Amino acid sequence: MIVTFTDFGGEGPYLGQMEAVLAHRAPRSRVIHLQSDAPAFRPRAAAYLLQALLAPFPSGCVFLCVVDPGVGTPRRPLMLHAGTHWFVGPDNGLLLPAARRLGAMEAWVIRWEPPFLSQSFHGRDLFAPVAAMLANGEIVPGDPVQPDALQGWDWPTALWEVVYVDVYGNAMTGIPAGSLSDAVVFNLAGRHIPYRRVFGEVGPGGLFWYRNSIGLVEIAMNQGSAAQRLGLGVGSPIECAE
Repeated sequence: MIVTFTDFGGEGPYLGQMEAVLAHRAPRSRVIHLQSDAPAFRPRAAAYLLQALLAPFPSGCVFLCVVDPGVGTPRRPLMLHAGTHWFVGPDNGLLLPAARRLGAMEAWVIRWEPPFLSQSFHGRDLFAPVAAMLANGEIVPGDPVQPDALQGWDWPTALWEVVYVDVYGNAMTGIPAGSLSDAVVFNLAGRHIPYRRVFGEVGPGGLFWYRNSIGLVEIAMNQGSAAQRLGLGVGSPIECAE
């Protein structure tokens, strides 16, 4: 199985072009588009979201991850092996939290070169072919690199910021849900935001935080947009009330 995680969005040709490469090079592999609206140009936020989304996937997946504002610069192309999974993408921190969550990892700088490599679409021209080769069980040329030499190695376990706003206006954070007690109250836009277990425990328009289905702390509003009410977006800091 090849799993894509990108900031390409649902419009335009980019996701389709990348999927065409996968279909050509790995026709027997199922392709799952996990997310195409990862935080655009924000590999740090996207990294904390990606690591929370690993749980449902069976062993042996290849995660093709492209949030790559540095495409065309000297940033390195990577492939990582952690647990039973492969991760392919840029060396900008995007892959690290997910791979570290799975335990010991090995890392390589990709040295395979495609016949054609555009300056601005390595997701299609480099990362997709490499992901397909790994899914086929092929050996991809690469230079070993120590994980602690990769971007993002020193990032904290918890990121006290908003990492994603969903279609309902719920603001997911990079804070692991199990790290906080029910007594924690957040202070956002001058409002105190208490814990509630589910949406139905507050009335319409009520603001609260809860432990969401992928194990992150999420700021929400019952039947409304918490992000709009509180002025939250990707990168907004999350603070506890004193």
